[in-house]
Amino acid sequence: MASDNHFFVTSSLRGKISHKDTKSRSANQYPSTNGKPGTRNQKLQSMKRIAFKMKLNAGAEAEYKRRHDEIWPELSALLRQKGISNYSIFLDESTGELFAAMELSSLSTFHELPAQAVMKKWWQYMSDIMETNPDNSPVTVPLKEVFFMA
Repeated sequence: MASDNHFFVTSSLRGKISHKDTKSRSANQYPSTNGKPGTRNQKLQSMKRIAFKMKLNAGAEAEYKRRHDEIWPELSALLRQKGISNYSIFLDESTGELFAAMELSSLSTFHELPAQAVMKKWWQYMSDIMETNPDNSPVTVPLKEVFFMA
């Protein structure tokens, strides 16, 4: 996977992810680096984290990885602009299920992604190798966070 952060915003996540479904941590919940509570990387206090599953078509694992190794610069730039960071996708090779996790600076900008032309173009590009919705966005299953350790 390329070192660039990347993301598949999908129409099936729209409306299913809300502020109550994401976890954000106050600065006091993180250890400080200088002995003063709440001073470690103030960015952490406003980040939200989400995770979801997607499904690859059988035999598409290598192609999926290849396409992500060559992620489009304009897509990476858009995702960063919309506040997505620390984005990872993991593959369960025995089932073809993908597990994606990311941090968001804002749910409102996250929900703007499906309207972006480059996002729609990426969905179309990926639609032949994974389960998709009628608009070509990947079928996603939001996951509930049950544990976090900073």
